[in-house]
Amino acid sequence: MSNSLRSRSEILRDDECLINSKLPKEDTLRIFSYLDVVSLCRCAQVSKAWNQLALDGSNWQKVDLFNFQTDVEGKVVEHISKRCGGFLKNLSLYGCQNVTDDALNTFAQNCRNIEILRMSDCKKISDKTAASLSKYCSKLHRLRLDSCTSITDQALKYLSDGCHNLSYLNVSWCGLSDNGIEALARGCPKLAVLICKGCHQLTEESLTHLGTHSPHLTTLNVQGCQLMTDEGMQKLARGCSKLQSLCLSGCTHLTDATLVALSNFCHKLRTLEVASCSQFTDNGFLALARTCSELERMDLEECSLITDSTLLHLANGCPSLQELSFSHCELITDEGIRHIGTSACATEHLQVIELDNCPLITDVSLEHLMGCQSLQRIELYDCQLITRAGIRRLRAQHPDVKVQAYFAPVTPPPSVGGGRPRYCRCCTII
Repeated sequence: MSNSLRSRSEILRDDECLINSKLPKEDTLRIFSYLDVVSLCRCAQVSKAWNQLALDGSNWQKVDLFNFQTDVEGKVVEHISKRCGGFLKNLSLYGCQNVTDDALNTFAQNCRNIEILRMSDCKKISDKTAASLSKYCSKLHRLRLDSCTSITDQALKYLSDGCHNLSYLNVSWCGLSDNGIEALARGCPKLAVLICKGCHQLTEESLTHLGTHSPHLTTLNVQGCQLMTDEGMQKLARGCSKLQSLCLSGCTHLTDATLVALSNFCHKLRTLEVASCSQFTDNGFLALARTCSELERMDLEECSLITDSTLLHLANGCPSLQELSFSHCELITDEGIRHIGTSACATEHLQVIELDNCPLITDVSLEHLMGCQSLQRIELYDCQLITRAGIRRLRAQHPDVKVQAYFAPVTPPPSVGGGRPRYCRCCTII
């Protein structure tokens, strides 16, 4: 039979044999290991040989179903778990709101080597899923349950019983209390990262439990947990001296005593977010700057009592600062920005500075920031004394910097007839 008369199926079989003979299965498997879920499924449709290789469990160690969240139901998860088995180590079900506890129970039984699991915004899962993970997935060390609104203290108790290797947990916006945090702290001694934004029932007792039982904690986020107190923070700081990142934004009852406690015990702190902690003053930040010299990122938005003195302390004590937010700190003036602009951090490190709603800031501040060679972004919304000319001079020196500001056009005098003004306040992005 001539080549021109050979059937298409024969040609495909020859091509298949050729590629299989030239490329060993081990190498093909290695290539497939770099592909995502969609690419693997496409390869599985090429030929029988590729189907077997593409669907080999070793290629499915990491699966992210975020892009298919609206289509993923329980049966999909069950099928994947049976296909992957013990190979699967990293699974993201972020936003898969149709996945249920039953599907996760099957998954836990089939994939007992799972190490990283994200179930953010999976509204149908409950404490039963935590029970399944506790029973079958002892190697789990990173878990996200944020916005899983049916998760309660009982889930943390289950995890503390069986997931002793857990080091990262996000339970933001879940219905938790101090009892759940106590169980977690006692049963998961390796806990290093705990994120519980919006868990409004948590009090200083949670901080006490963490300070007592979680000495390896490096990151804590309790944003919006308004029941936190200085006493709890003092116990946390004393027991968690390895803290590197701390978010206390919205914890409005805290005072300078918290900053003093951090300065006494948490010298490795690199990120501090205290937006809306309106009782903090210059004295607290003076204490912090004296000992926390490794600070890189600070969010002081709406710390309305601080003045230029705080900026002076940070400029002198924190030479590695990269990102600063002083938005709505209405007592800050050009003099404070001068301290930052001439500090050790300015020349090499400072990348972002936010000054929204700082009414005393003028173009002089922009002149002080001219020497910040690494500056990438500056925010100046509602800084009424900043002019377009001042921004043009800054951008002439730093053409790549993103300057975000707006200017309100002059409102014309009201018409004689008392009608509505023809112009309203508008924004201009520089």
